[in-house]
Amino acid sequence: MRRRRSPRSGCFVLSACLLLLILAAPAGALAKRAVARGTGGAVASDTVQATQAGLKVLAQGGTAADAAVAVASTLGVTDPFVAGIGGGGYFVYYDAHTHRVYTIDGRETAPAADNSSMFIDPATGKPLPFATAVTSGLSVGVPGMLMTWQRAVNRWGTFTLADDLRPAELVARRGFPVTSTLREQVRENAFRFDQFSSTSALFLPHGQLPVVGSKMRNPDLARTYATIARRGAGAFYGGAIGRDVVRTVHNLPLVPGATLVPRPGAMTLADLAGYRALFRAPTHVRYRGYDVYAMAPSSSGGTTVGEALNILSNFDLAAESRVQVLHHYLEATRLAYADRNRYVGDPGYVQVPLTQLLSPDFGRQRACLINPAHALTSPLAPGDPFAGSGGCTPQQPAGAADAYPETSTNHLVVADRYGDVASYTNTIEELGGSGIVVPGRGFLLNNELTDFDFAPPSSGLPDPNLPAGGKRPRSSMSPTIVLKHRRPVLALGAAGGATIITTVLQTLINRIDLHMSLPAAVAAPRASQRNSTSTQAEPAFIAEPTTPALEQLGQTFAVTDTSPLDPSIMIAPTIGTESALELFGHGRMLAAAEPVRRGGGAAGVVHPAP
Repeated sequence: MRRRRSPRSGCFVLSACLLLLILAAPAGALAKRAVARGTGGAVASDTVQATQAGLKVLAQGGTAADAAVAVASTLGVTDPFVAGIGGGGYFVYYDAHTHRVYTIDGRETAPAADNSSMFIDPATGKPLPFATAVTSGLSVGVPGMLMTWQRAVNRWGTFTLADDLRPAELVARRGFPVTSTLREQVRENAFRFDQFSSTSALFLPHGQLPVVGSKMRNPDLARTYATIARRGAGAFYGGAIGRDVVRTVHNLPLVPGATLVPRPGAMTLADLAGYRALFRAPTHVRYRGYDVYAMAPSSSGGTTVGEALNILSNFDLAAESRVQVLHHYLEATRLAYADRNRYVGDPGYVQVPLTQLLSPDFGRQRACLINPAHALTSPLAPGDPFAGSGGCTPQQPAGAADAYPETSTNHLVVADRYGDVASYTNTIEELGGSGIVVPGRGFLLNNELTDFDFAPPSSGLPDPNLPAGGKRPRSSMSPTIVLKHRRPVLALGAAGGATIITTVLQTLINRIDLHMSLPAAVAAPRASQRNSTSTQAEPAFIAEPTTPALEQLGQTFAVTDTSPLDPSIMIAPTIGTESALELFGHGRMLAAAEPVRRGGGAAGVVHPAP
């Protein structure tokens, strides 16, 4: 383990120093903007308050790991329906000291008592309806978020976990302005939230939606963060906070007269005490002279993005028309998703042919199926990763597509003055997670276990993503760091469930092959083909002049799906919400957040360029 750096500041007590900086800063110190250029460190995240927290930690001498924890914990306050300590995620980190990329798998796990039939209704023998499974204790996985923060800070931090939680604690106590996006998210979940006394008290006080511009405070979460700061992560993983989590999962805090009858879960305090966030080797592929590092299984992000890049390496996209570039992009993800659904699961429970899936030979095998004059027809069968480049036609039946992929996550990116870079995606899965706030603790519990397949596929093929006790459900989260000559040049990732993978891939193509600027690559209209009969596309993509030509090639498009909870009240149909960084050398950085999607994100740098 590397020795921690000494903080480069004049403060003798770090936590006090950080708190003084935060208290001294005016509330509006950082204007919300999608692009920032400068030096000294950079952050892009979903909210102004989270980005501001990260920048202050960086300015005080914290590393990218310290700032990532400050950003993520603040997002648990200001973006509570997407992530928080009731969830989990994947942390990808470039260490400038070793010139290596490392990853932490902080994905939630199924309680030990769960099994492959956990989502089968014993009364009918059929899978539970998705909505029934989501809003229940049954869907709650053992959270990995806090353990991920602790491991990252222990490995790469300058400050302590307590120091890095201070900004979030203060925001939770003081409050933050309610945005129109947050109010709409409450509205979309109002029926579910109204069923639980702890949730409605926090997000629907007096039965009313929060008013845009009013302050939302979360004193319970502030106290929870303060408890963790004093007692460490053990307060959650086996301590008092953990006991409250287990009690909530078993004894759901329903309001009197609740119309829902949710099922309790099987989590125990031993499940929490036994949880581990795992260091894993990253995935790695070479693409156009770049080294692309991402998250290995239990996430499918690194394998699927990597395989698609290997497929696309067989085509000279820079010499093609825009129509052909988009055609090849759609076909590459169509093929890669067929293999993802067949082969990728938790490597502790299934054998994932990782080396073979990411081999250039397998990329050639899959690429030879692509016809530049006509689209393939989905669902496609998976390829044979053990056949290398031999053969072009798979001889297996098609596998099952994801039934219920996670839909609501957030992604943050951080670079520090020392050269370290963090790319971190985290989630509580559905917008609002399970809908259950832990009473007295101020955070929502996840519904990550609904990312498992509820039943085996009808094709009879093995399913790597069936539930099991202790198993991590397959994810699409794709935090990615790109190096050139062992130095980081890009860091990116996205929210958006199964569309995360295609969002990251399309942005890489936009930046590397089409030579768009990073902000333009992030803002460009998106389409997402995931081995389905039609391609999800944003309205702006369908309106582009390239779309009729793609349709002539046999590509078919459907406007982006809206919320599965209530399709009538989605803010706007989008694919993915992204945060990204570009590093130019000599300390110069560019942070890029979403300009519009989900209300837009917030980018900032420690020392803005003039």
